[in-house]
Amino acid sequence: MPDGPTKPTGPVSGAAYFGNEVREWRVGRGLSQREVGAPARYGQQYVAKVEAGERMASPEFAAGCDEVFGTPRMFARLRDRCAEKGGYPDWFEPYLLLEQKAAAVLNYSNNLVTGLLQTEAYAHAMFRKGCPTDDADETTAKVARRLKRRDVLERPNPPLAWVVLDESCLRRTIGSPAVMADQLAHLIKEAESPRFTVQVLPYTSGAPAWPLAFTLMKFDNGEPDVLYQETMGAGHVTDSRKIVADASVLYDRLRADALAPATSLDFLRKAMEDWIP
Repeated sequence: MPDGPTKPTGPVSGAAYFGNEVREWRVGRGLSQREVGAPARYGQQYVAKVEAGERMASPEFAAGCDEVFGTPRMFARLRDRCAEKGGYPDWFEPYLLLEQKAAAVLNYSNNLVTGLLQTEAYAHAMFRKGCPTDDADETTAKVARRLKRRDVLERPNPPLAWVVLDESCLRRTIGSPAVMADQLAHLIKEAESPRFTVQVLPYTSGAPAWPLAFTLMKFDNGEPDVLYQETMGAGHVTDSRKIVADASVLYDRLRADALAPATSLDFLRKAMEDWIP
């Protein structure tokens, strides 16, 4: 049985670090994954994902580990430190882990340009409006982490990236007209590259098939496809086959109602001109 947290070799995510500790303590005690999850009413599959670093454990699960292992608040404190390790909200880390290995990332943005396509100035304006009490260093760090996510597009086998942008993403002023002009110029550049397929869902298409932003991630390694959505202060990843299948149908309907990629590119160029004085 370990005397305390072990130190993994090489850089790992906070979720992977915490999962490694759970696995070490569980094996040392000779317990099953089901037994470790029981106090917090989590099943074997949940514990397996935590141990694999695919999901950041909930505070309730960490408290359950302390109960099972007899380690007063050790896992609770460790979980808090691990959740802060990457600088992202703990609920967003599961999405990041999946995004890094997805074969396809299909996004619908209903109001704001998706994070993978944001410019530095656009992201800065968003964080300043959404987190007005942050100091300058905190805002700068958040922007840097958002831009760092683009690295997923530079890996040897980058994912298929497909984005459907509601026209409101192009019309709402984020920061200033100059910020918007630069943001649309960036969208045009990415739409012209092989890395992204971009479609615009114009106002003239009528009511959208779904009113809220969401992202589908698909995998070619046997893992189930997943759906990611955000609510106020939280993000949710689900691999429910029915829910993911329903979301895939909605995404296909959004793509069908959107302008073709070439027409969308022309639309983006005209929208950018509207932002230039």
